[in-house]
Formats: sequence, structure tokens, C-alpha cells
Amino acid sequence: MKKIDFLMAGVGGQGTILASNILAEAGVELGYDVKTAEVHGVAQRGGSVESHVRWEGERVYSPLVEQGKADYVIGFEMLEAGRWPMYLHKDSVVLINRYRIPPPAVNLGKATYPPDQEIEAILSCKGSEILWIDATEIARGLGNPAMVGVVLLGALSGLVGGAEDLWLSVIERLVPDKFVEMNKKAFLAGRSVQLN
Repeated sequence: MKKIDFLMAGVGGQGTILASNILAEAGVELGYDVKTAEVHGVAQRGGSVESHVRWEGERVYSPLVEQGKADYVIGFEMLEAGRWPMYLHKDSVVLINRYRIPPPAVNLGKATYPPDQEIEAILSCKGSEILWIDATEIARGLGNPAMVGVVLLGALSGLVGGAEDLWLSVIERLVPDKFVEMNKKAFLAGRSVQLN
């Protein structure tokens, strides 16, 4: 089993921490040694949230992904995805939610939000594969935009493997009972998406 390093980047309230917990638990179920680390910043106020999840076939010694070693970067928001090119290598895959949350400087007219092409150019400079998904739109269509992280996990699961039932059983264990069915639908919707 090869090592797989994940970096998840989002904004407070997008479900980044729940998604990283599900990803970590799925790794354990798949037989990996797993370590995680989170940086919350001012997440409760819409600030950046960064989560590292490491799957290793033998033993993970550090919970933090090294720069230039991330196999997958999952951007819950476009600009947050664009902050991490230093973690990529030529075989990295970047999964980006096509969704914008303008930072305060943009809202105040002191900066402009970069176009999709600029974000993609920044991230593809290392030869990485860039995949876009309308995860927020999918989650909103299912009745709750806060499930964006689980939609992204569904799409990611198709890239990293693991039986659908394994992932769904992890969701059952980690999500409060009243939200389990909704989150399962979100996961399956993400898993069925054709990434581009």
C-alpha cells in the first residue's frame, strides 16, 4: 500500500473538519496507518481552514504533509485551493469546488477575485492534474450547502478507491443520526460526478 497525502483547504462553515475526519477514518478502514492535523485559524468567522490527512501503508510519523508531497489537494473554495501550489508535485491531483467566497479585501473593493483560469494556472505550474466540481451547487440541490465536504469526499473516493459501502459506513458512524441519510445522498452524488 502506497503512501497517500491529502491537504484539504476551505473556509469555516464548509465542513472541512468533518470531511477530514471521514477521510481519516476511511483510511483506517482501508488498512492504512493514519495521522491528521488541522489549522483552524479564525474558522468560526469564515477564515481559512486547512487540514492534513496522511495515509501510509506502514507507519506515519508526522501528521503534517510536507511541501511538494501532497498527492491530493481538495479545495472547498476556489481561492483557498489556489493558496497551496508549494505542496504539489508533478503527479498531484487538485480537486476544486467551483465556488467563490470573496475575502474581505475583495468585498471592500481593495482587491479582485482571480478568475478560474488564473487559479488553475497557479496550481498546474507543477504539472498537476486539475479537476473541477460544482460541489456547493450539488449540496444546495440536496437541501444543505454545508454538505459540500461530503460531496467532495464522494468525488475523491472515486479517485482513491475503497468500496462505496465502506465510505457510507464511516459516514454513518461520524455524522449525527438525523443527518446521516442526507450526507449519504451527498456522498453518492459526489461519487457519481464526472470530473473535468
